[in-house]
Amino acid sequence: MRRAPIVIVLLNWNGKRDTIQCLRSLEQVKGPHFQPIVVDNGSTDGSIEEIRGAFPTIPIFSMGANLGFAAGNNYGIEWALRKHAEWILLLNNDTTVAPDVLTEFLAAAKERPKAKILGAKILRMNDPERIDHLGGRWQPELGEFVSLASGELETPYYDMEPVDYVCGAAMFIHRSVPEAIGLLEPRFFLFWEETDYCFRARREGFEVWTAPRARVWHKVSSSFSGGKPHMHYFWWRSRLLWLSRNCTRQERKALYRAVVLPELWKAARHYVLRGLQNFVTRTQDPKKIERVRRHKAACIGALDYFRKRFGNCPSWLVRK
Repeated sequence: MRRAPIVIVLLNWNGKRDTIQCLRSLEQVKGPHFQPIVVDNGSTDGSIEEIRGAFPTIPIFSMGANLGFAAGNNYGIEWALRKHAEWILLLNNDTTVAPDVLTEFLAAAKERPKAKILGAKILRMNDPERIDHLGGRWQPELGEFVSLASGELETPYYDMEPVDYVCGAAMFIHRSVPEAIGLLEPRFFLFWEETDYCFRARREGFEVWTAPRARVWHKVSSSFSGGKPHMHYFWWRSRLLWLSRNCTRQERKALYRAVVLPELWKAARHYVLRGLQNFVTRTQDPKKIERVRRHKAACIGALDYFRKRFGNCPSWLVRK
């Protein structure tokens, strides 16, 4: 296999059609030599066979189980480091890329030599001229991150800028970063892992910048087979883990008092009261039932953080 200065890691979990579409878009990429690989997180839909049939020369690695976003991508990062790649692109399998995406990433890296993590301009696949993500900043008063330019129409005039984090759906990482700080924290499983990684990198002196001329189109939230309850569970569990790793004790105390506990109390109250109301009225309204499931998922996600139960979510969250 020819040595590639860039390795592109695609994580697949029961998403063979998305992965094949993404790989087709990578066939159109021009510029530096690169090596795509697929890390399969225990798919049960025949993904490995179909992807291998469509792309017999692309390395595919089976994890045998769903290890989550962080642990699955960690295997790809380690493989890239062993192959002496200079840059590693973590790319969601439910994306397609512009043909010049790697050229633009490298141009951005040349423009800002201290930027060792770069994020693409991520556009919505169902609304191709509208931005979904272009970096984000920590909002301590909210206890969460705010995505920059989300929902705005694309223009060619966005400049590179330093940010607190870039989205893991298309994150361009120089090999010096994992060599210095290690891999993604696998306990996150899903959500907040890239924010944690960028904060760790910034603490070590690496800069994180947007690369707005590197364009990627993303099927937003297609990873969540269980819909919103699935999302709320991971978001809350990972949020609390992030706070424990990136905030001081005093900052955490203030955030819990002002933001976290009031929000969890609200979720618990809605879960109990609306759940009781649904039971009494024997409602069949799917929207009302779904709201209760979302509130329950948030509470269980927070509870599992305190129990130190990480890994995949409870099975009831992903039922059809």
